[in-house]
Amino acid sequence: MPPAVPPSVAVVLDPGDDAVHTHTALAAHHPPSGRITLHPGPGTTSETGLAHDLLAALGKPPLLPGRFPAGRQPAWEAATAWINALPVNRLTVLRAHRLTARRTMRLLELRALTGIHLTLVCHRPHLPAALHQALQTADFAITADFQAARRHYYGTTAPVPRPAEEPARPANRWLTLPALDRLVSYDSPAPCTAPCVPPPITFRHRPPPTPLTEQAVQEVARRLSTVTAHPRLAAALAAALFTGASIQQLATARPGDYDAAAATLALHDRTRYTDGCASHRVPPWARVSLKAAVSFAQLAPGQDQHLLAGPHDRVHLLRMAEAARLRPPQPPVGQRTGPVGRIQWDWRERKEAQCYDTMLTRHQMPPSL
Repeated sequence: MPPAVPPSVAVVLDPGDDAVHTHTALAAHHPPSGRITLHPGPGTTSETGLAHDLLAALGKPPLLPGRFPAGRQPAWEAATAWINALPVNRLTVLRAHRLTARRTMRLLELRALTGIHLTLVCHRPHLPAALHQALQTADFAITADFQAARRHYYGTTAPVPRPAEEPARPANRWLTLPALDRLVSYDSPAPCTAPCVPPPITFRHRPPPTPLTEQAVQEVARRLSTVTAHPRLAAALAAALFTGASIQQLATARPGDYDAAAATLALHDRTRYTDGCASHRVPPWARVSLKAAVSFAQLAPGQDQHLLAGPHDRVHLLRMAEAARLRPPQPPVGQRTGPVGRIQWDWRERKEAQCYDTMLTRHQMPPSL
């Protein structure tokens, strides 16, 4: 939860547009340490463009897939949700003298909703009128001292040395994950319309999802953190990996179904197509995306009441998984259908259906004379 009174805004004056300010602020950018530096794209004045720059600073693709009411992407809501979920507590904005009053107000709203420490770097000897006007609604302090500015860029966190060059990861390597076998299952669980407190999951009619290895956990978490800016889709794919649930069942979750204190996620199935309504333990690596999804649902209630993916998100969810190079086990080469290279998401389901049809046919055949 953000503090009741957000921290004072720090305004840094850089009268000579000295490169040392820009270089120091950019060097402070290190999201794992809680610091991000935003360098707004030149030539843009829209509020949405600034939100896209902020998502990029958080390491996310700037565009959110899907259709939205009135055609407006909830980019600010997504950025706010990620900041609430991630250990990010300090935001430095360069070229703040170019901000319009409305863009500055957006940043002040972000500060109020997240409690983030906001530093605005004005590369001018005085505040421009638009920035001065917007700051009248906030508590702020001005400094032109470089060492004081540096403390605002870094906070109390010591500078983190740049890591040595890591060996290049095979970006195109697919991760084959059995937990995704039933993502496009033909089951049709129905959400609960009355309050429901499900018990812990007991897998009666299907095997539990195969646990990920520690190496797979690290790689999956890394890919999910960079493949989408949409908190709901990121949380849906993460949930599919630790629950083994289908898209239809993921769509039964509502914002109140994630218990952050107990680290559990409730999925519903009142018609008992699978194992009934049940709560699932959320592993540590998936909790950031679930927390972001809850925050996003609270910030953008008009999007609908789904915590994870809705029925209309199926295509976007599968495309996101493929962009992250995550797939279920694929059929052997001799059994593949469709174009070469296309991921077959329903192979397991079709195989089980064929076995069932074969067994049913055998039982219906008349006895031989």
